[in-house]
Amino acid sequence: MTVPAAFRAAARTFVPDFPLLSGTCHMDKRIAVVSGGIGGLGTAICIELARAGCTVVAVDLANAEREDAFRALTDGLDVHVLPLDVSDFDACAEAVQQIHADHGRIDILVNGAGITRDTTLRKMRPDQWQAVLDVNLGGVFNLCRHVVEGMTARGFGRIVNISSVNGSTGQFGQTNYSAAKAGMHGFTMALAREVARKGVTVNSVSPGYCETRLVMAMPEAIRDGIIDTVPVGRLGQPREIARAVAFLAADDAGFITGANLPVNGGLFMSF
Repeated sequence: MTVPAAFRAAARTFVPDFPLLSGTCHMDKRIAVVSGGIGGLGTAICIELARAGCTVVAVDLANAEREDAFRALTDGLDVHVLPLDVSDFDACAEAVQQIHADHGRIDILVNGAGITRDTTLRKMRPDQWQAVLDVNLGGVFNLCRHVVEGMTARGFGRIVNISSVNGSTGQFGQTNYSAAKAGMHGFTMALAREVARKGVTVNSVSPGYCETRLVMAMPEAIRDGIIDTVPVGRLGQPREIARAVAFLAADDAGFITGANLPVNGGLFMSF
């Protein structure tokens, strides 16, 4: 189809920075950091961002077996691994400094590190509560705190926080996890307001139940019961979560901030 020159000119007055009908969003070697990067969802996110043209640094707890599997899946892609405990504030500062030294900057931060310590509240020990809050929510603070200044100084940044459907609905036996994921929503909206005029966006993605190692380890009867509650009638694929992350991390997603993108097969719907 030939687009008339007059239409092209008119279109550019409304969207001057984007090529008309390009159909693509090219990340020109953005530097992306993904926490929890060698886990199931994290690996899919690293692959998706690398295929979109990013240099990707996966930060995660050191684990030789998982790292070997990760490297096999990302072979040939511009993906790197850096050991990190995201619950350690000072370690996060050192990791950010190392990434700056190796790659020059951080353009995209995906906070995906998370753990579970499931039990009902009446049985939950203080250490089970604190461990989940320290990693799932504290890790978001620790990395954002050390990354956001550089992003605002350069006038560009994309922060995507991986929350959960259970942060919206709550879940039996997960007061710690649900509280951390709900807290992530508040954190996301507050930080989005602080940096919006600096070219930095902050959003969250809330996955539903996906085909990850944790979910597939459930007894089949329990897993089937979960699937019965999902309107689309199946578990999500990690790559479907990764696609949502890449969408929010793209250069031309600059008018989306403070938002939560639910990717849960219709398990939870809101307006």
